[in-house]
Amino acid sequence: MVYDDHREPSTDDRSVAELIEELSAEVKRLVRDELTLAVAEMRSKGMRYGVGAGLGGAAAVAALFGGGALVAAAILALALIVPGWTAALVVGGGLLLTAGALALAGRKSVAKAGPPVPTEAAESVRADVASAKESLRR
Repeated sequence: MVYDDHREPSTDDRSVAELIEELSAEVKRLVRDELTLAVAEMRSKGMRYGVGAGLGGAAAVAALFGGGALVAAAILALALIVPGWTAALVVGGGLLLTAGALALAGRKSVAKAGPPVPTEAAESVRADVASAKESLRR
């Protein structure tokens, strides 16, 4: 978190040790606040992932039952033309090819997604470091 404290420089004469102690306390507070922000961001993202995974799981179960019924219908329809075992092999082979193509597409999509990291907190830390470096240059 970036704090916008525009405090007037104090007129008291503080020693270097006191200034270093104050700097240490400020850095500790900043690190604690950044960690709190990162935890909150990851918790929020985790909840969204959890809800999405639950809905995806429910959809998968429904699709499994619906797909099973459609596979049975396809086998029975094809069995009117060829023997039943041949119909089952043709439909099963087609399903395996489809599954392979979907698995490759899913793997490619996951590779593009990248790791789930707290990007907002990381940007805030970068801004804080840049601000601290700028302050040290003065």
